[in-house]
Amino acid sequence: MTIVDTRTPDAKRFIPGATGDWEVIIGLEVHAQVTSNSKLFSGASTSFGSAPNSNVSLVDAAMPGMLPVINEECVKQAVRTGLGLKAQINKRSVFDRKNYFYPDLPQGYQISQYKDPIVGEGKILISVGPDRQGNFEDIEIGIERLHLEQDAGKSMHDQHPTMSYVDLNRSGVALMEIVSKPDMRSSDEAKAYVTKLRSIVRYLGTCDGNMDEGSMRADVNVSVRKPGGQFGTRCEIKNVNSIRFMGQAI
Repeated sequence: MTIVDTRTPDAKRFIPGATGDWEVIIGLEVHAQVTSNSKLFSGASTSFGSAPNSNVSLVDAAMPGMLPVINEECVKQAVRTGLGLKAQINKRSVFDRKNYFYPDLPQGYQISQYKDPIVGEGKILISVGPDRQGNFEDIEIGIERLHLEQDAGKSMHDQHPTMSYVDLNRSGVALMEIVSKPDMRSSDEAKAYVTKLRSIVRYLGTCDGNMDEGSMRADVNVSVRKPGGQFGTRCEIKNVNSIRFMGQAI
């Protein structure tokens, strides 16, 4: 995938350093839990706060011979979100296996989308400010893609001194991964982007946006470069579940 720089360097966003000015480049992968009564490939409930391992089907537990069946409502919710992002809706999309070895992922792989996501390129218009003069700046942030995937379960390491526990209630819950282009140049822009995205999915009813419950989480990709230069090496801050914490991390 070729990354295209769509922003003109802006001196007021540069960071001064010992070797001159630097420009920060930010892209976000937001994981939004789909509002649906059942999981992406099973009929198990998605209710929050249930007793551990009470919302687990044979598919979620990866019992031998159990085959996944797509939840039509999750597909509709992803399409609604894509339309809200003014994005391309792909009439053909494909699911892939993404191999992991996690205790809370019984299958040994996550069902996700890679080459053919359900939603293609879109955009979000954010408003950043006010500045010292009280003015706001409107900035267009590109959306690279939106794809559907399964969430993993939850490992708990503080319940026993010598053992870890696994709760599979979250395993198989549908997520929309919304990937932005690297179009943000400050923590304020990143916070404004997530705030706007959360308001969109809440309005559409496709995600409740409750970050404190883990319904919306962000992987933050940050790099620095000389103004107008080549993109630098990224570092990734995983699973940030607060807009304020995300700004501080950046």
